[in-house]
Amino acid sequence: MAEQLKDLADDRALLGRTSTAERVSDILRSRIAEGYFPPGTRLSEDSIGGALGVSRNTLREAFRLLTHERLLVHELNRGVFVRVLTVEDVEDIYRTRRLVECAVVRGLGEPPYGLDGLAGAVEEGRTAAREGDWKAVGTANIHFHRELVALAASERTAELMRSVFAELRLAFHVVDEPQRLHEPYITRNVAILEALQGGDRVKAEGLLAGYLDDSLERVVEVYRRRVGEDG
Repeated sequence: MAEQLKDLADDRALLGRTSTAERVSDILRSRIAEGYFPPGTRLSEDSIGGALGVSRNTLREAFRLLTHERLLVHELNRGVFVRVLTVEDVEDIYRTRRLVECAVVRGLGEPPYGLDGLAGAVEEGRTAAREGDWKAVGTANIHFHRELVALAASERTAELMRSVFAELRLAFHVVDEPQRLHEPYITRNVAILEALQGGDRVKAEGLLAGYLDDSLERVVEVYRRRVGEDG
């Protein structure tokens, strides 16, 4: 925990002069997504508030916001913890992803599409794979889907899926088999990108739907085993 808090203190500059609960929640959301605070970790108000240099009330409001996003959970007389998802949570996350991401692709309209962000995420994943950094491959994969959602040009959709993707990372941290989990999707991201580059959104949607179904099956298989082992 000491190392995480030292890194967290480095984020204090991000708060600027107008320190707000929203900015604190942004920082903590990113740190949770990156695995600095793994699922099940108790978050100390004193330690985190001291690292960020914010008041107890500000931190509590940030905790409340992240609890609303289902990233944290408050346990009576015990404190605030990073949430541990259930298998049903994971299934619901993927159900939401399928509804939203496939609808985004279906509603793209006529090509050409602005695909620079998607292409950049594909290259990010390829580079990380060549370096054997499979957790970075997972991050690049999230970036790919975030850029896919951004094609809708909808702030509300992007905000919704920001929380969904952050919650998804909680599952990835428990699975902790990043190569097995993420390697197959490097080439599948390429196939989706190429379909969109060719203007074939129908093909891209079909590839995406199959991708999400297969990913759900793979994640749930490993997640159920790991949660059972931990229990």
